[in-house]
Amino acid sequence: MLITNGKIITWEEPNRILEGCALRISEGRIAEISPQAELLRRCPEDEQLDANGQYIMPGNICAHTHFYGAFARGMAIPVSPAKDFPEILQKLWWPLDRALSMDDVRASAEVMLVDAIRHGTTTLFDHHASPNAIDGSLDVIAGVVDKAGVRAVLCYEVTDRDGETKSKAGIEENVRFIERTRKNFSAEGRIAATFGLHASLTLSDETLDACRQAAPNDIGFHIHVAESEADEYDSLAKSGLRVVDRLYRRHLLGKHSILVHCVHVDMREANIIAESGAWVAHQPRSNMNNGVGVTPVESFMRLGIPVCLGTDGFSHTMWQEWKAAYLVQKLWHLDSRRMPASDVAAMGITNNTALAGSFFRDAPIGKLVEGAFADLIFVDYHPFTPLSTENLPWHIVFGFHESMVTTTIVAGKVLMKDRKLLTMDEEAVTAHARELAKKTWMRYEQNVKQQF
Repeated sequence: MLITNGKIITWEEPNRILEGCALRISEGRIAEISPQAELLRRCPEDEQLDANGQYIMPGNICAHTHFYGAFARGMAIPVSPAKDFPEILQKLWWPLDRALSMDDVRASAEVMLVDAIRHGTTTLFDHHASPNAIDGSLDVIAGVVDKAGVRAVLCYEVTDRDGETKSKAGIEENVRFIERTRKNFSAEGRIAATFGLHASLTLSDETLDACRQAAPNDIGFHIHVAESEADEYDSLAKSGLRVVDRLYRRHLLGKHSILVHCVHVDMREANIIAESGAWVAHQPRSNMNNGVGVTPVESFMRLGIPVCLGTDGFSHTMWQEWKAAYLVQKLWHLDSRRMPASDVAAMGITNNTALAGSFFRDAPIGKLVEGAFADLIFVDYHPFTPLSTENLPWHIVFGFHESMVTTTIVAGKVLMKDRKLLTMDEEAVTAHARELAKKTWMRYEQNVKQQF
């Protein structure tokens, strides 16, 4: 397939914006980027996809999300509002994940992937929990990922909060799914796995050790870290160590581990993260919503920590996450000079691309270069001021919007064309989810009222 008549944003380093060129896609990868006239002359039989003057750029990458949280949208807590983050967990998320059936797991993934495709997010790192539907839950999600056509890294969050039997089941689900992905099952290599852990505050030393022993040596861990002060105080009470020190002591940090949030780590913990090579996933919209504080991402980046951007289950509108990351540091520090858009691009593009590339190693990802995975989007953006590689991050923060994504392609397959979804029936998916959500909400309310 030839993609013609577009302005190509390569997001390589240094970035380029190419005009008058076309892309040739073959076997799921970018086979060539050359002058359009030349490609049309040499490949007259190739199918053509006309970008109609739009920007062609790599699909967005989300470093941390929760598909299972989809059914929380519009749901009210049936008791007094949560006053802090521990109560948000106790009154919202834990009763909700206990209410999920396997059908809910499937439907949640479906609506979240419709959202991702529509908004140009082509690779996602999901962190799953469904304590009453554990066994095979990652297979169910993988089936939806396969059908949708996106790329994803999946895991199950191990926790002790639902008892020893379910903790062990979570470990077994991670191990089984990791082994399955290593056999390169279906999905043409679009699905990978890591090992999920909830957070230090719901994990004993014994369970952490069991996870380390069960996981292959080259597999990292995807875990929430110090999202609120409660995680640090719990760790100190349990072990006399702060969260990062505790995870380091139990050999859970490394270049394949993803530490989510890290809002309340101290200076020594930040140095340990940097020395370990672990990734940090930053979710500013979620942090603001939960009132937990602001991650010191500028300091992390100065230390050399690769900070990425995720959504934490918010809509997969990555440019909205860019805007939040750009604005919140300025407000938090009362200084408009903080967090330039170029630093946001370093998180949302450079680091997210490197993270995804560490899991999908067969070809470059997150950039439009010859040989790279053909994961790309068309953006119908018409700047009324000059746009260059130097000011592109600021155009994204102040001008780009997810509604401008018109076409989404992953591994050379068109998932959405001219805003019409081709692999997912959005109307059927959302209608089915609405019916399931009614019953899920009833179970959720029963769970909450039994506890409070």
